[in-house]
Amino acid sequence: MRQVLLAASVGLLVTLFGTPVAIRALVRQGYGQLIRDDGPTSHHTKRGTPTMGGGVIILATLLAYLLAHLITLSDPTVSGLLVLFLMTGLGLVGFLDDYIKVAKQRSLGLGPWAKLIGQMVVAVTFAVLALNFPDGNGYTPASTEISFIRDTGLGLGAVLFVVWAYVMISGTSNGLNLTDGLDGLATGTSVMVFASYVLIGIWQFGQNCGFAAAGKCYEVRDPLDLAVVAAAVMGACFGFLWWNASPAKIFMGDTGSLALGGALAGIAILTRTQLLLVLLGGLFALITLSVIVQVGFFKLTGRRVFRMAPLQHHFELVGWGEVTIVIRFWIIAGLLVALGLGVFYAEWVTGT
Repeated sequence: MRQVLLAASVGLLVTLFGTPVAIRALVRQGYGQLIRDDGPTSHHTKRGTPTMGGGVIILATLLAYLLAHLITLSDPTVSGLLVLFLMTGLGLVGFLDDYIKVAKQRSLGLGPWAKLIGQMVVAVTFAVLALNFPDGNGYTPASTEISFIRDTGLGLGAVLFVVWAYVMISGTSNGLNLTDGLDGLATGTSVMVFASYVLIGIWQFGQNCGFAAAGKCYEVRDPLDLAVVAAAVMGACFGFLWWNASPAKIFMGDTGSLALGGALAGIAILTRTQLLLVLLGGLFALITLSVIVQVGFFKLTGRRVFRMAPLQHHFELVGWGEVTIVIRFWIIAGLLVALGLGVFYAEWVTGT
């Protein structure tokens, strides 16, 4: 438990006091956000706001995880390191995307194929490694079964698992990327979702099959260390939110959104809560669904369901204020997180 508290505290302090340093450095380099011409006109005032702030979140998370283990004299685990690898790798892909945007002064960075290949390389490497490194109880970081709150018994085999993991990682990272359209929206929602995984990891640790009674225990390799990673990310997002809340002094950019989405998917895979992530990260799912519906309906009928997708921009064009949208979406995200945690606990209580 000390590791969890230390990771959250260090992550918070590093981004809270380190982000202003990053803001000044990014301003000196002229790394400002470009705004889409077809987006809401109110966003044009944000042009030039420093971007790539997600790098601060990544560095804070890595430092928080390292210090939590150094201070408590505990060893890192394979599961924790794998999630950090996934987060950092996707953050690098996002950084390249952001850098090209600001260097070439265009709203689109990496080409779609280059971005896809970058995400695929990182995700596939993570998935392959996660099926190795069994512990003393024979548990590897990931299992080849599809999971909801625990493994469902529906096995995929190694190859299909790698494909499934890629779909999950790509979908979650891109979903978080789509959510990152208003000041503080993605950051605040991430705080709530990662906080839920802190609770899940701690609970799974207390009821782990390595030392708890069989039957209702959890077959997760390193649940406590996954809670430490989640706490580090949660704390880092909390500190970053101080500067990212409206009016934002800095944006996380693709550097942050892809990294956070990857970390979230990685934790869900390794805690055996893959499908539960649809509830816990329900706001990300809803916003992604709004884009899918908009594009699909337009291709079929030539008409639009929403004034603009993703969903948050539809409400902007309807006339809602940005802060109003963010707060109301945070409420929705919090309710979905509470629902997900309720389902998680209900499964334990009922034993079904």
